[in-house]
Amino acid sequence: MNNKNPVSIYAISPPVIPTLPIDGSEQVFPIRRIYCVGRNYAAHAIEMGHDPDREFPFFFQKNPDNVLYGKDFPYPPLSKDVHFEVELFVTLKSGGSDIPVDEAMNHVFGYGVGVDFTRRDLQAQAKKQGRPWTSGKAFEASAPVSAIVPAEKVPSLAKKRIFLEKNGEVQQDSDLDHLIWTVPEVISELSKQFELAAGDIIFTGTPAGVNSVEVGDRLHCAVEGIAEISFSVV
Repeated sequence: MNNKNPVSIYAISPPVIPTLPIDGSEQVFPIRRIYCVGRNYAAHAIEMGHDPDREFPFFFQKNPDNVLYGKDFPYPPLSKDVHFEVELFVTLKSGGSDIPVDEAMNHVFGYGVGVDFTRRDLQAQAKKQGRPWTSGKAFEASAPVSAIVPAEKVPSLAKKRIFLEKNGEVQQDSDLDHLIWTVPEVISELSKQFELAAGDIIFTGTPAGVNSVEVGDRLHCAVEGIAEISFSVV
């Protein structure tokens, strides 16, 4: 019998799997990928200079280790125009390709609220040059989020207010009923472009009122009846 430790197959130590806590559980949710849908509220599409009609949904990604839980948001480098975007996020317990709309919710593990922080100046520069948005969207700590609330604790997403306050003043205020593409539609459309799987997180879009933050600002946001978070910009 060989008592020696087996030689690791890894050339370097493997990275830690990013996780999120689950409300009411000692278990944690391992994050596989983070998808975000753009311009999914008509009023936000208008404020960003786009047509509010039901255009085909488009998606971009953040990195799994971009999530920030239980900590203040560190103002990122290379930008002087960082914007908040409050969003409902959805987590998946299973996935697949070409998921029908009427089966999409069967794949949902739970929900939460988060902020898709955007280095707007870097995003605008990328758009102008026809380049990807990665530097504007997928930077460190760019996705402060709540714990995950299991789907069985959320019987319906109908008539749920979503809002964000900065320093006590409401900046974004809407309702999940105003989503252009509903949650099951988002899951279905996304699964046509990517093979979804357990551990995926989907940010579902932000309402109008996005604006910049400065060091010292205090943010509070929520999807009423589901989750809320508060943190400072440091």
